[in-house]
Amino acid sequence: MSSTKQYWVYHERQEALLCGQHALNNLVQQNAFSTGSLAEIAHQLDAMELNYMAQNNEGGVNSKDYLKRAAEGSGNVDESGNFSIEVLRSALKSRYNLDLPNIRQQGVGDKMEITEIDGFICNRASHWFAIRKINDRFWNLNSTKERPEIISHFKLAAEMEALQAAGYSVFCVLDKLPPPCSCEAMMDQGLPQYWWKEEDLTKGKSNAMTRATDPWKDVGSGRRLDGKRPASGGSTGMDVSGLSEEDMLQMAMAASLEQSTTPVNSSRSYELTEEPAEGAPGAVKMQFRLPDGTRAVRRFLDSDRVGVVYAFVSDKCPGKSIELRAGFPPKDIGSQKESTIAEAKLAGEMIHGRFD
Repeated sequence: MSSTKQYWVYHERQEALLCGQHALNNLVQQNAFSTGSLAEIAHQLDAMELNYMAQNNEGGVNSKDYLKRAAEGSGNVDESGNFSIEVLRSALKSRYNLDLPNIRQQGVGDKMEITEIDGFICNRASHWFAIRKINDRFWNLNSTKERPEIISHFKLAAEMEALQAAGYSVFCVLDKLPPPCSCEAMMDQGLPQYWWKEEDLTKGKSNAMTRATDPWKDVGSGRRLDGKRPASGGSTGMDVSGLSEEDMLQMAMAASLEQSTTPVNSSRSYELTEEPAEGAPGAVKMQFRLPDGTRAVRRFLDSDRVGVVYAFVSDKCPGKSIELRAGFPPKDIGSQKESTIAEAKLAGEMIHGRFD
Protein backbone atom coordinates (compact mmCIF):
# COMPACT_ATOMS: atom_id res chain seq x y z
CA MET A 1 0.00 0.00 0.00
CA SER A 2 1.48 3.29 -1.12
CA SER A 3 1.71 6.05 1.46
CA THR A 4 1.76 8.80 -1.19
CA LYS A 5 -1.15 7.75 -3.41
CA GLN A 6 -4.48 9.38 -2.53
CA TYR A 7 -7.59 7.20 -2.71
CA TRP A 8 -11.21 8.26 -2.94
CA VAL A 9 -14.22 6.17 -1.87
CA TYR A 10 -17.40 6.23 -3.96
CA HIS A 11 -20.61 6.06 -1.89
CA GLU A 12 -23.96 6.71 -3.57
CA ARG A 13 -26.77 7.63 -1.19
CA GLN A 14 -30.28 6.20 -1.10
CA GLU A 15 -32.88 7.44 -3.58
CA ALA A 16 -36.38 5.94 -3.52
CA LEU A 17 -35.94 2.14 -3.37
CA LEU A 18 -33.01 2.14 -5.79
CA CYS A 19 -30.67 0.51 -3.29
CA GLY A 20 -29.94 -2.32 -5.72
CA GLN A 21 -28.62 0.18 -8.25
CA HIS A 22 -26.60 2.00 -5.58
CA ALA A 23 -25.20 -1.28 -4.25
CA LEU A 24 -23.90 -2.21 -7.71
CA ASN A 25 -22.40 1.22 -8.34
CA ASN A 26 -20.79 1.31 -4.90
CA LEU A 27 -19.41 -2.19 -5.48
CA VAL A 28 -17.70 -1.27 -8.77
CA GLN A 29 -16.87 2.26 -7.52
CA GLN A 30 -18.37 3.88 -10.60
CA ASN A 31 -21.69 5.37 -11.65
CA ALA A 32 -21.91 2.43 -14.06
CA PHE A 33 -25.54 1.31 -13.85
CA SER A 34 -28.60 3.49 -14.43
CA THR A 35 -32.17 2.79 -13.45
CA GLY A 36 -33.03 2.45 -17.13
CA SER A 37 -30.32 -0.09 -17.92
CA LEU A 38 -31.26 -2.27 -14.94
CA ALA A 39 -34.97 -2.01 -15.78
CA GLU A 40 -34.21 -3.18 -19.31
CA ILE A 41 -32.41 -6.24 -17.94
CA ALA A 42 -35.36 -6.89 -15.62
CA HIS A 43 -37.80 -6.83 -18.53
CA GLN A 44 -35.57 -9.13 -20.57
CA LEU A 45 -35.50 -11.59 -17.69
CA ASP A 46 -39.30 -11.34 -17.38
CA ALA A 47 -39.57 -12.22 -21.07
CA MET A 48 -37.30 -15.23 -20.51
CA GLU A 49 -39.49 -16.42 -17.64
CA LEU A 50 -42.70 -16.01 -19.64
CA ASN A 51 -41.25 -17.82 -22.63
CA TYR A 52 -40.17 -20.59 -20.32
CA MET A 53 -43.65 -20.86 -18.73
CA ALA A 54 -45.26 -20.87 -22.18
CA GLN A 55 -43.66 -24.25 -22.84
CA ASN A 56 -46.35 -26.31 -21.15
CA ASN A 57 -48.86 -28.92 -22.21
CA GLU A 58 -51.88 -27.11 -20.79
CA GLY A 59 -52.54 -24.50 -23.43
CA GLY A 60 -49.21 -22.69 -23.74
CA VAL A 61 -49.73 -18.93 -23.56
CA ASN A 62 -53.44 -19.52 -22.92
CA SER A 63 -52.88 -21.71 -19.86
CA LYS A 64 -54.19 -20.49 -16.52
CA ASP A 65 -50.74 -20.40 -14.93
CA TYR A 66 -49.17 -18.47 -17.81
CA LEU A 67 -51.96 -15.89 -17.81
CA LYS A 68 -51.70 -15.52 -14.03
CA ARG A 69 -47.94 -14.96 -14.24
CA ALA A 70 -48.34 -12.47 -17.09
CA ALA A 71 -50.96 -10.53 -15.13
CA GLU A 72 -48.63 -10.15 -12.15
CA GLY A 73 -46.28 -7.88 -14.08
CA SER A 74 -42.54 -7.85 -13.60
CA GLY A 75 -41.01 -10.36 -11.20
CA ASN A 76 -37.60 -8.68 -11.40
CA VAL A 77 -38.36 -5.03 -10.65
CA ASP A 78 -41.26 -3.47 -8.76
CA GLU A 79 -42.86 -0.06 -9.20
CA SER A 80 -40.50 1.44 -6.62
CA GLY A 81 -37.36 0.36 -8.48
CA ASN A 82 -36.37 -2.59 -6.30
CA PHE A 83 -34.47 -5.11 -8.46
CA SER A 84 -34.04 -8.87 -8.04
CA ILE A 85 -30.76 -10.72 -7.51
CA GLU A 86 -31.03 -12.03 -11.10
CA VAL A 87 -30.92 -8.45 -12.38
CA LEU A 88 -27.84 -7.61 -10.31
CA ARG A 89 -26.08 -10.79 -11.40
CA SER A 90 -26.91 -10.24 -15.06
CA ALA A 91 -25.73 -6.62 -14.92
CA LEU A 92 -22.34 -7.55 -13.42
CA LYS A 93 -21.92 -10.45 -15.81
CA SER A 94 -22.78 -8.57 -18.99
CA ARG A 95 -20.68 -5.48 -18.25
CA TYR A 96 -17.72 -6.78 -16.24
CA ASN A 97 -17.89 -10.57 -16.76
CA LEU A 98 -18.11 -10.96 -12.97
CA ASP A 99 -20.01 -13.64 -11.08
CA LEU A 100 -22.01 -12.94 -7.91
CA PRO A 101 -22.43 -16.25 -6.05
CA ASN A 102 -23.90 -16.68 -2.61
CA ILE A 103 -21.03 -16.86 -0.13
CA ARG A 104 -22.48 -20.07 1.35
CA GLN A 105 -22.31 -21.97 -1.92
CA GLN A 106 -19.95 -24.90 -1.84
CA GLY A 107 -16.55 -24.01 -3.28
CA VAL A 108 -16.99 -20.23 -2.96
CA GLY A 109 -13.93 -18.86 -1.21
CA ASP A 110 -12.93 -22.27 0.15
CA LYS A 111 -9.26 -21.67 -0.65
CA MET A 112 -9.06 -18.05 0.50
CA GLU A 113 -9.60 -16.03 3.64
CA ILE A 114 -12.68 -13.82 3.75
CA THR A 115 -10.37 -10.78 3.89
CA GLU A 116 -9.01 -11.75 0.47
CA ILE A 117 -12.42 -11.34 -1.18
CA ASP A 118 -12.80 -8.07 -3.12
CA GLY A 119 -16.41 -7.20 -2.39
CA PHE A 120 -19.82 -8.25 -1.10
CA ILE A 121 -23.46 -7.44 -1.75
CA CYS A 122 -25.87 -8.05 1.12
CA ASN A 123 -29.65 -8.37 0.88
CA ARG A 124 -32.58 -8.68 3.24
CA ALA A 125 -36.16 -8.15 2.08
CA SER A 126 -35.98 -5.20 -0.34
CA HIS A 127 -32.71 -3.66 0.84
CA TRP A 128 -29.32 -4.12 -0.82
CA PHE A 129 -25.93 -2.71 0.12
CA ALA A 130 -22.27 -3.24 -0.78
CA ILE A 131 -19.10 -3.84 1.19
CA ARG A 132 -15.93 -3.21 -0.83
CA LYS A 133 -12.19 -3.49 -0.29
CA ILE A 134 -10.40 -0.25 -1.21
CA ASN A 135 -6.70 0.35 -0.55
CA ASP A 136 -6.64 -2.81 1.61
CA ARG A 137 -9.46 -1.51 3.82
CA PHE A 138 -13.05 -2.74 3.85
CA TRP A 139 -15.80 -0.14 3.64
CA ASN A 140 -19.49 -0.51 4.46
CA LEU A 141 -21.12 1.40 1.58
CA ASN A 142 -24.73 1.06 2.70
CA SER A 143 -26.60 3.76 0.80
CA THR A 144 -28.73 4.56 3.85
CA LYS A 145 -25.63 5.63 5.79
CA GLU A 146 -24.44 9.22 5.73
CA ARG A 147 -20.86 8.26 4.84
CA PRO A 148 -18.73 5.15 4.25
CA GLU A 149 -17.76 3.24 7.38
CA ILE A 150 -14.62 1.15 7.90
CA ILE A 151 -14.90 -2.54 8.80
CA SER A 152 -11.61 -3.83 10.15
CA HIS A 153 -10.08 -7.04 8.81
CA PHE A 154 -10.42 -8.47 12.31
CA LYS A 155 -14.17 -7.80 12.45
CA LEU A 156 -15.09 -8.65 8.83
CA ALA A 157 -15.81 -12.36 9.41
CA ALA A 158 -17.88 -11.61 12.51
CA GLU A 159 -19.78 -8.90 10.62
CA MET A 160 -20.67 -11.35 7.84
CA GLU A 161 -21.82 -13.97 10.33
CA ALA A 162 -23.94 -11.39 12.14
CA LEU A 163 -25.57 -10.26 8.88
CA GLN A 164 -26.45 -13.82 7.91
CA ALA A 165 -27.78 -14.55 11.41
CA ALA A 166 -29.99 -11.48 11.03
CA GLY A 167 -31.51 -12.91 7.85
CA TYR A 168 -29.29 -11.30 5.21
CA SER A 169 -28.19 -13.20 2.12
CA VAL A 170 -24.55 -12.39 1.33
CA PHE A 171 -23.21 -12.54 -2.21
CA CYS A 172 -19.62 -11.89 -3.20
CA VAL A 173 -17.20 -11.03 -5.99
CA LEU A 174 -13.99 -12.89 -5.24
CA ASP A 175 -11.65 -10.70 -7.30
CA LYS A 176 -11.16 -8.64 -10.47
CA LEU A 177 -13.47 -5.80 -9.49
CA PRO A 178 -12.62 -2.50 -11.25
CA PRO A 179 -9.74 -0.74 -9.48
CA PRO A 180 -10.58 1.94 -6.88
CA CYS A 181 -10.15 5.62 -7.67
CA SER A 182 -6.59 6.82 -7.14
CA CYS A 183 -6.20 9.58 -9.72
CA GLU A 184 -7.97 12.63 -11.14
CA ALA A 185 -9.05 10.99 -14.39
CA MET A 186 -10.87 8.15 -12.65
CA MET A 187 -13.15 10.53 -10.76
CA ASP A 188 -15.15 11.28 -13.89
CA GLN A 189 -16.57 7.75 -13.58
CA GLY A 190 -18.74 8.79 -10.63
CA LEU A 191 -20.93 11.68 -9.48
CA PRO A 192 -18.88 14.34 -7.64
CA GLN A 193 -21.03 14.55 -4.52
CA TYR A 194 -20.47 10.85 -3.76
CA TRP A 195 -16.65 10.78 -3.73
CA TRP A 196 -15.13 10.82 -0.24
CA LYS A 197 -11.48 11.47 0.45
CA GLU A 198 -10.21 8.30 2.11
CA GLU A 199 -7.68 10.12 4.28
CA ASP A 200 -10.41 12.25 5.85
CA LEU A 201 -12.62 9.21 6.50
CA THR A 202 -9.83 7.23 8.18
CA LYS A 203 -9.06 10.20 10.43
CA GLY A 204 -12.72 10.45 11.41
CA LYS A 205 -13.07 14.08 10.33
CA SER A 206 -16.59 15.36 10.81
CA ASN A 207 -16.13 17.65 7.78
CA ALA A 208 -14.57 15.00 5.55
CA MET A 209 -14.07 16.27 2.02
CA THR A 210 -16.17 15.04 -0.88
CA ARG A 211 -15.27 15.60 -4.51
CA ALA A 212 -18.00 18.21 -4.76
CA THR A 213 -16.40 20.27 -1.95
CA ASP A 214 -12.75 19.76 -3.01
CA PRO A 215 -11.33 23.26 -3.76
CA TRP A 216 -8.62 21.70 -5.99
CA LYS A 217 -10.95 19.52 -8.05
CA ASP A 218 -10.51 21.40 -11.36
CA VAL A 219 -6.88 22.49 -11.00
CA GLY A 220 -4.83 21.07 -13.86
CA SER A 221 -7.67 18.94 -15.16
CA GLY A 222 -8.10 20.82 -18.43
CA ARG A 223 -11.20 21.02 -20.58
CA ARG A 224 -12.02 20.10 -24.14
CA LEU A 225 -13.23 22.74 -26.58
CA ASP A 226 -16.76 21.38 -26.22
CA GLY A 227 -16.62 21.98 -22.46
CA LYS A 228 -16.44 18.33 -21.47
CA ARG A 229 -13.70 16.71 -19.44
CA PRO A 230 -10.98 14.79 -21.26
CA ALA A 231 -11.69 11.08 -21.68
CA SER A 232 -10.53 8.92 -18.81
CA GLY A 233 -7.64 6.56 -19.39
CA GLY A 234 -8.97 4.15 -16.78
CA SER A 235 -10.99 1.02 -17.24
CA THR A 236 -14.05 1.37 -19.42
CA GLY A 237 -15.83 -1.56 -17.82
CA MET A 238 -16.56 -3.12 -21.23
CA ASP A 239 -17.55 -6.75 -21.47
CA VAL A 240 -14.39 -8.75 -22.01
CA SER A 241 -16.21 -11.11 -24.31
CA GLY A 242 -16.75 -8.25 -26.77
CA LEU A 243 -20.52 -8.75 -26.75
CA SER A 244 -23.06 -6.05 -26.07
CA GLU A 245 -25.48 -6.33 -23.17
CA GLU A 246 -28.28 -7.01 -25.66
CA ASP A 247 -26.25 -9.78 -27.30
CA MET A 248 -25.54 -11.37 -23.91
CA LEU A 249 -29.21 -11.25 -22.91
CA GLN A 250 -30.36 -12.67 -26.23
CA MET A 251 -27.89 -15.53 -25.82
CA ALA A 252 -29.14 -16.12 -22.28
CA MET A 253 -32.76 -16.10 -23.46
CA ALA A 254 -31.99 -18.61 -26.20
CA ALA A 255 -30.18 -20.85 -23.72
CA SER A 256 -33.07 -20.69 -21.27
CA LEU A 257 -35.48 -21.88 -23.94
CA GLU A 258 -33.50 -24.98 -24.87
CA GLN A 259 -35.56 -28.10 -24.33
CA SER A 260 -34.19 -30.19 -21.49
CA THR A 261 -33.05 -33.70 -22.37
CA THR A 262 -32.89 -34.76 -18.71
CA PRO A 263 -35.81 -36.70 -17.26
CA VAL A 264 -37.28 -34.46 -14.60
CA ASN A 265 -39.27 -36.94 -12.66
CA SER A 266 -37.63 -40.04 -11.23
CA SER A 267 -39.27 -42.99 -9.59
CA ARG A 268 -37.76 -42.13 -6.22
CA SER A 269 -39.82 -40.01 -3.87
CA TYR A 270 -38.27 -37.53 -1.45
CA GLU A 271 -39.63 -36.64 1.95
CA LEU A 272 -40.02 -32.97 2.80
CA THR A 273 -37.81 -32.30 5.81
CA GLU A 274 -38.63 -29.86 8.59
CA GLU A 275 -37.60 -26.28 7.87
CA PRO A 276 -34.48 -25.34 9.90
CA ALA A 277 -34.56 -22.29 12.15
CA GLU A 278 -33.16 -18.95 10.99
CA GLY A 279 -29.41 -18.92 11.62
CA ALA A 280 -29.19 -22.67 12.27
CA PRO A 281 -25.86 -24.27 11.25
CA GLY A 282 -25.96 -25.19 7.58
CA ALA A 283 -29.28 -23.40 6.96
CA VAL A 284 -29.60 -21.74 3.56
CA LYS A 285 -32.44 -19.71 2.11
CA MET A 286 -33.98 -20.20 -1.33
CA GLN A 287 -36.59 -18.16 -3.20
CA PHE A 288 -39.22 -19.71 -5.44
CA ARG A 289 -41.50 -18.68 -8.25
CA LEU A 290 -43.84 -21.65 -8.07
CA PRO A 291 -45.52 -23.26 -11.07
CA ASP A 292 -48.85 -21.63 -10.16
CA GLY A 293 -47.20 -18.19 -10.36
CA THR A 294 -46.99 -17.51 -6.63
CA ARG A 295 -43.77 -16.76 -4.74
CA ALA A 296 -42.30 -18.45 -1.69
CA VAL A 297 -39.19 -18.32 0.47
CA ARG A 298 -37.97 -21.31 2.47
CA ARG A 299 -34.90 -22.45 4.40
CA PHE A 300 -33.22 -25.82 3.87
CA LEU A 301 -30.07 -27.44 5.17
CA ASP A 302 -27.23 -27.31 2.68
CA SER A 303 -26.88 -31.07 3.25
CA ASP A 304 -30.47 -31.72 2.04
CA ARG A 305 -30.83 -33.41 -1.33
CA VAL A 306 -32.10 -31.33 -4.23
CA GLY A 307 -34.94 -33.85 -4.30
CA VAL A 308 -36.20 -32.28 -1.06
CA VAL A 309 -36.55 -28.99 -2.96
CA TYR A 310 -38.78 -30.83 -5.44
CA ALA A 311 -40.75 -32.22 -2.51
CA PHE A 312 -41.35 -28.70 -1.22
CA VAL A 313 -42.61 -27.45 -4.59
CA SER A 314 -44.78 -30.54 -5.05
CA ASP A 315 -46.26 -29.93 -1.60
CA LYS A 316 -47.13 -26.36 -2.59
CA CYS A 317 -48.45 -27.34 -6.04
CA PRO A 318 -49.72 -30.92 -5.71
CA GLY A 319 -51.14 -33.24 -8.32
CA LYS A 320 -48.97 -32.44 -11.34
CA SER A 321 -45.44 -33.18 -12.47
CA ILE A 322 -43.08 -30.22 -12.24
CA GLU A 323 -39.89 -28.90 -13.74
CA LEU A 324 -37.50 -26.65 -11.80
CA ARG A 325 -34.75 -24.41 -13.12
CA ALA A 326 -32.11 -22.24 -11.45
CA GLY A 327 -29.19 -20.01 -12.33
CA PHE A 328 -28.61 -17.54 -15.13
CA PRO A 329 -29.66 -18.46 -17.72
CA PRO A 330 -32.08 -20.83 -15.95
CA LYS A 331 -31.03 -24.49 -16.29
CA ASP A 332 -33.02 -27.60 -15.50
CA ILE A 333 -31.89 -29.07 -12.15
CA GLY A 334 -33.73 -32.36 -12.48
CA SER A 335 -30.49 -34.30 -12.97
CA GLN A 336 -29.21 -33.08 -9.58
CA LYS A 337 -31.89 -34.53 -7.31
CA GLU A 338 -29.39 -36.82 -5.62
CA SER A 339 -26.88 -34.00 -5.11
CA THR A 340 -26.94 -31.92 -1.96
CA ILE A 341 -28.04 -28.31 -2.13
CA ALA A 342 -24.44 -27.32 -1.38
CA GLU A 343 -23.09 -29.50 -4.20
CA ALA A 344 -25.65 -28.09 -6.64
CA LYS A 345 -24.75 -24.54 -5.54
CA LEU A 346 -28.39 -23.60 -4.96
CA ALA A 347 -27.97 -21.65 -1.71
CA GLY A 348 -29.54 -18.21 -2.11
CA GLU A 349 -30.82 -19.01 -5.61
CA MET A 350 -34.14 -18.18 -7.20
CA ILE A 351 -35.87 -21.39 -8.33
CA HIS A 352 -38.28 -21.13 -11.26
CA GLY A 353 -40.96 -23.79 -11.53
CA ARG A 354 -43.53 -24.82 -14.10
CA PHE A 355 -45.92 -27.69 -14.63
CA ASP A 356 -44.38 -30.18 -17.00
